[in-house]
Amino acid sequence: MEGGNSPSVQLQQLPLATAAVSVQPHTDSFSYKENLIGALLAIFGHLVSSIALNLQKYSHIRLAGSKDPRAYFRTKTWWSGLMLLVLGELAVFSSYAFAPLSLIVPLSAVSVVASAIIGIIFIKEKWKPKEFLRRYVLSFVGCGLAVVGTYLLVTFGPNSHEKMTAENITRHLVSWPFLLYMLVEIIVFCLLLYFYKERNANYIVIILLLVALLGSMTVVTVKAVAGMMLVSIQGSLQLDSPIFYIMLVCMIATAIYQATFLAQASQLYDSAQISSIGYILSTTAAISAGATFYLDFMGEDVLHICMFALGCLIAFLGVFLITRNRRKPVPFEPYISMDAMPGMQNMHDKGVAVQPDLKASFSYGALENNESMPEIYSPATLPIVQEQHGPRGLSAPPYRVLEHSKKE
Repeated sequence: MEGGNSPSVQLQQLPLATAAVSVQPHTDSFSYKENLIGALLAIFGHLVSSIALNLQKYSHIRLAGSKDPRAYFRTKTWWSGLMLLVLGELAVFSSYAFAPLSLIVPLSAVSVVASAIIGIIFIKEKWKPKEFLRRYVLSFVGCGLAVVGTYLLVTFGPNSHEKMTAENITRHLVSWPFLLYMLVEIIVFCLLLYFYKERNANYIVIILLLVALLGSMTVVTVKAVAGMMLVSIQGSLQLDSPIFYIMLVCMIATAIYQATFLAQASQLYDSAQISSIGYILSTTAAISAGATFYLDFMGEDVLHICMFALGCLIAFLGVFLITRNRRKPVPFEPYISMDAMPGMQNMHDKGVAVQPDLKASFSYGALENNESMPEIYSPATLPIVQEQHGPRGLSAPPYRVLEHSKKE
């Protein structure tokens, strides 16, 4: 038709900035191949890393339960775990060079599923069948949900692909969506850091939000570094560009600060809570960063985006159920320290006789009812002796312990 424009003419009329982004359509078989390679590398890496961490943990436990005087780094088991850990992290690092960021990040649920399965298989306690099912039914359900969510993520993940050249990364870095996202993230990060440091708001959500915000920048820079290295291996050198080293420094810095906040969270809260809440917050922040920086969902239809979001929600629920079933250590405190009670120090200074706390038994201020305890576990009788002054004005001891037998 004379009045209409052909598709080739319409493509030529696109703005230069839009045409410069070489995003392949999701119908291209090569994009599916890259997605599959990246997903398989990520799954393999997380699986191997989980096995490696459990091997190192097994090495520590075996040394602690034996009379072996060797240090942990002198055992073959620990070194085998370290080598597997390095291999797994290299596989995860390489996966970012092939698949979109929003597809790789949620696949870290594989490590949670693998750790749960390894813990169930190699458990040392003996349980009856009914107790075993009652204890681990949530873990089995969570593993199933995590597998279903992972399948949906791989199937309906974004298929936007572009070469990670220095020019493309620089253009994304100065684009207005990412600049706006960075402005909001910096403001939120500063507010959270203020409440955490100045207001002593040591809530787990605040600490893990700090980790998630730093982690979103970590994965953005990891994909840039891995992608530029892959393009350099393919023949187009990108390692001589300043943006490569800027991304490399940002990757190392954000990873270090992220590990610092994680270490602080592990000192205050249980590892199961950190695993579940941290996975949900970090994945959400990383997907948001990938969508604004690399435009992962550009050109995707609504059905693919909704199914991908459904896969994320199912994976979140699976990880939550897996980590919720873990035992939480309950510290046992049979007594209240005497010097921690108000006024006790003043009473000691005035020479008033009080019953001391016997840390070897259930003594004053016991938190549990001791009426049913045998007599042998009852505290010793400490009669109070009146204060007497000698000829030189020296005071006698405020109390004395009388030896008594069980019959007395």
